[in-house]
Parts: sequence; C-alpha cells; structure tokens
Amino acid sequence: MSAITRDEVAHLARLSRLALADEELDHFAAQLDVIIGAVARVAEVAADDIPPSSHALPLTNVYRPDEVRPSLTPEEALSGAPAVEDGRFRVPRILGEEA
Repeated sequence: MSAITRDEVAHLARLSRLALADEELDHFAAQLDVIIGAVARVAEVAADDIPPSSHALPLTNVYRPDEVRPSLTPEEALSGAPAVEDGRFRVPRILGEEA
C-alpha cells in the first residue's frame, strides 16, 4: 500500500500552485512513496544509544602553523599595477557609491 496517494500529490501541487499532468501525479506519487519509505527505514534504525553524526567518518581539520615567510614588498606588489593610489591598487568604481 502506498504511503502517499495520487490525490494527496494533487492536493500538494494545488497548494504549491503547480500545474501537474496526470502522468506527473502518478510519477511523483511513486517517487514520494519511495522517499517516505526510506525515511521510515532510517527512523527504525535510529536508536537512543547511537549518537547523531553529520559524517560517516570522523573528520578533523589539518592546519599548518602560521609562519613568517619572505614575500613581496608593497612596492614590488604594486609595480605591475596599471594604476596606484595611496599605496594601493586603483580600480574603477563599479557600484556608483559616493567617495
């Protein structure tokens, strides 16, 4: 027996203001039935002694330590820029904001 009927899909479509053809109602009813069944199976397996998790495997972030390394001086970084102003890259205004 189906958990969701064709009439229920039609009702949901009306509430969502979706125009569905008869074939689509049958197709979506079958798909929604499969989805509802899958959710029901998960609910059966869920137990109080199993902690909830967001991933199947434990994940940890790997960070490298912050280290000071040689880099460009401001003058070197700006040397190839087409326009420089007050020690910064000068770019055209794009949002029309006041200066």
